[in-house]
Amino acid sequence: MKKPDSIIFDMDGTLWDPTDLYLQAWNSGLKKSDIDRTLTAEELKPLMGVNGKSAMELLFPSDTDKVRQQIADTVNQQRWELIKQGGGTLYPGVLEGLKELSKNHKLFIVSNCSKGTIALFMERAGINAFITDEMAYGVNLMPKHHNMHLLIDKYQLQTPIYVGDTDIDRVESEKAGIPFVYVSYGFAIAKRFDLSFSNFHSLTQHFTNL
Repeated sequence: MKKPDSIIFDMDGTLWDPTDLYLQAWNSGLKKSDIDRTLTAEELKPLMGVNGKSAMELLFPSDTDKVRQQIADTVNQQRWELIKQGGGTLYPGVLEGLKELSKNHKLFIVSNCSKGTIALFMERAGINAFITDEMAYGVNLMPKHHNMHLLIDKYQLQTPIYVGDTDIDRVESEKAGIPFVYVSYGFAIAKRFDLSFSNFHSLTQHFTNL
């Protein structure tokens, strides 16, 4: 793997753990939508990293697209309010690590979340100064590999890498034709990877010292 000039990060399970926040948002949104259902953390975690449309189809297979979208909009509104209130937990070393990595790399975030969520997360995490740009699934409803290439082309990136915590991230990295760096502290198992780290501090050290 060549020395990267840029690092594209996944968000959930890579930069922070939003499980409790998302669970609260989902259950509050379902209640506001008059749906008699309560999600558990065990039901939610497999959906981390899945794009919104697919997640809604898995959770509500018998509903129409219109109904699913109405539920999603309500849940997202709850999610945004909770992020603004400071919910979610940054993984240890992320804030300091991004600051250090940004000195010699362009940093980006590409996530399968709704439009506006990454910007709210960046504000909540205090990392705006370190991130060059971001792209969410909700902006264009396109997969991660497509959105990676939008950023690669826009910023003329030469040796980008993608950092994520799921096998979905691995697949999308391969489709984009860029190396995949797996962080094992996240939500899922990746079948293959070019590099792996068990914490953000070791990731930061590795790429800072290249």
